[in-house]
Amino acid sequence: MSDERSFDGISHGYAPDGPPVAPPPVPLEQIVGDVVDNLSATARAEFALIEARGELALHGASRAAIWGGVAATAAGVALLALAFGAILALSPQLGPLLATLVVVSALLMIAAIAGWRAHSHYGDIRTALRRDLTNEGIDDGADA
Repeated sequence: MSDERSFDGISHGYAPDGPPVAPPPVPLEQIVGDVVDNLSATARAEFALIEARGELALHGASRAAIWGGVAATAAGVALLALAFGAILALSPQLGPLLATLVVVSALLMIAAIAGWRAHSHYGDIRTALRRDLTNEGIDDGADA
């Protein structure tokens, strides 16, 4: 090929056919419209994300409640069986009435300690759910 212009599509720092044609300027109304559309799409996407996260949290909470109920029921039945077993094991040594009183007393003592511990942590829940965490304003009905 003896053609001198074999590299027509490659830029060598000069424009052999003259300066490139500049695209027409974009009107300000169109730019503002595009920004508004982009912000609107972003807001819709954020709301969809919040809704999806809420649905996921609801699904997780409902499943946790179901399986937590199953676990609590199983634990209750196991404690009941343990109490009956303890009464049956102590009956030959103490008699049925005294064995029952000993087991019930022990279980009431455990329940009292657990209730005291739960009550001591109740203040944490009240603090977490309070609107005014600095305690400078009205306490949102914590005494109600």
